[in-house]
Amino acid sequence: MPSFEHLSELLDPAGTVLLTVECQQGVVGPDSALPELAQEARSSGALDRIARLVAAAHESGVQVIHAVAERRPDGRGANHNARLFRAAERLPVRQTTGTTAVRVAPPVEVAEQDLVVRRLHGLSPISGTDVDPLLRNLGCRTLVVTGVSANIAIPNAVFDAVNRGYTVVVPADAIAGVPSEYTPAIVRNTLALVATITTTDDVLACFARRRT
Repeated sequence: MPSFEHLSELLDPAGTVLLTVECQQGVVGPDSALPELAQEARSSGALDRIARLVAAAHESGVQVIHAVAERRPDGRGANHNARLFRAAERLPVRQTTGTTAVRVAPPVEVAEQDLVVRRLHGLSPISGTDVDPLLRNLGCRTLVVTGVSANIAIPNAVFDAVNRGYTVVVPADAIAGVPSEYTPAIVRNTLALVATITTTDDVLACFARRRT
């Protein structure tokens, strides 16, 4: 874990953006297409911690971006080149544009100043989306990555951000995947090699310090 002083330097609000990944009703909500993942996000406390981080970012002047995965009703432009995509087409809940499934899920709140970036294809919330140019226009140097899943979208986000020159901070208790033991394993063996690993409480403490 980084020292508080080092983490506080990384999380200067002027150069920090908080990213939530797929914290949407159809993924982590009560009517999720992926009930096991939704249960893990809620029972682990990860979703509540993400909500606390978002609220603190709003108070501290840290920009928040919500990355949402969706698809057109006709599926045009969506991927079909992996088993995951083909399985998603058979799920009873679809992440269809304009539906409740693609709204950010409570208790995470979307403020007027937040940016919501929606993607129609792929596995990454960054590659091939508006996130990278928005981060550059915002003067982002440090990206705080939260959300789901630790299996796929979170590693994609971390790798893509690092490849684009951003410093990445991951509050390890504000991401979730399945099974539950997979998340600490990928944090320890993969994400810790390329990102600064910390906790929600430490990020909140840094945000609070900046407000005083």
